[in-house]
Amino acid sequence: MVFYILYLSIPTYRELETGEVIVKESEVSLPYPKKITNMSVEEAILYRRSIRDYTGDPITVMELSMILWAAQGITNTQYRFRASPSAGATYPLEIYVVVGEKKVLVEENVFIDAGIYKYDVYRHSLVLIKAGDYRKQLSDAALRQEWVRNAAVDIVICAVYERTTSRYGDRGIRYVHIEVGHVGQNIYLMATALNLGTVAVGAFYDERVSEIIGAAENENPLYIMPIGRSIKHYRISFDEIRNFYKENR
Repeated sequence: MVFYILYLSIPTYRELETGEVIVKESEVSLPYPKKITNMSVEEAILYRRSIRDYTGDPITVMELSMILWAAQGITNTQYRFRASPSAGATYPLEIYVVVGEKKVLVEENVFIDAGIYKYDVYRHSLVLIKAGDYRKQLSDAALRQEWVRNAAVDIVICAVYERTTSRYGDRGIRYVHIEVGHVGQNIYLMATALNLGTVAVGAFYDERVSEIIGAAENENPLYIMPIGRSIKHYRISFDEIRNFYKENR
């Protein structure tokens, strides 16, 4: 049996130990990535859709772990390459996670505290930036798109352009925008494989989003990706796809 140690922020600074979980300080050490779904990559691509309607139920810490690993996790230990391709391995993206109140389940009746966290790529952990449920504020900054408020968590992807433009000049801006698309698609596919829903949100007030999440001055928000349990899953068969192509040839 594998045991995970999770460090969660507790406003009262109390410590809690329950089963596999240790609650302490302001870092959440996420469960190690592993295969937890039987959906094939072909099926994940087939079923992928933008999902905006969520049940309101929590997601699990293991599901959040896998989504963040798919976005920016390590896939090569020697060179520290990540799950998404990056021009010259410059890795200009930073990920923030806005966690709702009792929306990420660790085990029965134990949740990650609501707050804004930053994903630490090399530790595969979440570092608390500030405590509290900021989903409504983030939704307001995103032109009141209700799926941002209703999701269990919201992933905010920011770019530090200088990491890439310092090597490639202005062309690097294009490379950064290509890269955030790669990351977004990885999140889509992992969410689909986990029977969760997400949608790429690009309409928001940049400065307000930066202020809410506590982004550094050189971190520019590009995407908000709400994650929640889908009310309805999109499904279609390869037979239907085949028949479509046959009719159009």
